[in-house]
Amino acid sequence: MNVGLYQSASSLSALEKWQDAVSQNITSAQVVGYRKRVVNFSTELAGELQYGAKPGSAKGEAMKTVFPKVEGSISYQHAESHPTRREYDFAIMGEGYFELRMPDESVAYTRSGEFRMRSDRVLVSSHGFEVMTADGNPIKLLQGQGPLVVTDDGTLTQNGIPLGRLAVKSFADETQLYPLDGSLFAARPGMEAEDVDKPTVQQGYLEGSNVASLREMVDLVLISRAYEANQRIISALDQQMQKTLDALG
Repeated sequence: MNVGLYQSASSLSALEKWQDAVSQNITSAQVVGYRKRVVNFSTELAGELQYGAKPGSAKGEAMKTVFPKVEGSISYQHAESHPTRREYDFAIMGEGYFELRMPDESVAYTRSGEFRMRSDRVLVSSHGFEVMTADGNPIKLLQGQGPLVVTDDGTLTQNGIPLGRLAVKSFADETQLYPLDGSLFAARPGMEAEDVDKPTVQQGYLEGSNVASLREMVDLVLISRAYEANQRIISALDQQMQKTLDALG
């Protein structure tokens, strides 16, 4: 068996997964609150290759064979916030996630504070999910009471009338969250969300994605070169095998 051929083929598969992640990052670079997809490479042992066995000997030298292993993850590093001056745009400065209630009553979390007012005056996310208060209730704006005002701790008021405080949640290990889409996450079973003690929320700001587009473009070039190199190895090994078969008749 030509191990090198299988190793290069496995490398091509790993590079394709990396390319898929980079492509998704580039496509979502302008999505509010998006979190970068990351691909981590390692190797895994796939047995030993015996060679150099002498006549009468059942075993010769052994060479360990390794194959690439790919694991996907998400970078939860915070991104920069930029001003929008819009009434329903909020950004969390520091740790935490806004809490949303989905139509099936399940809970989701996001760093995207790009909110809007629904026809029934309930504050919802860009996904259409209800934005929750720390008391676990949706936020309903008042008719004819002026603009919505949010203080640094997330307290919402209209004309001095309190509407509640935005739920800002954190997790002991946020890497255990799983994505529902680019900026929306859910907690795995057994994970408990905790209230952020002193959240800092800025009105009229949005947190962007944590993707550096230039870095992703550089990665695409690296992927392309590595892919071509492995293709050349496969081609060379294939030609070598054909020559051997021709020589053996």
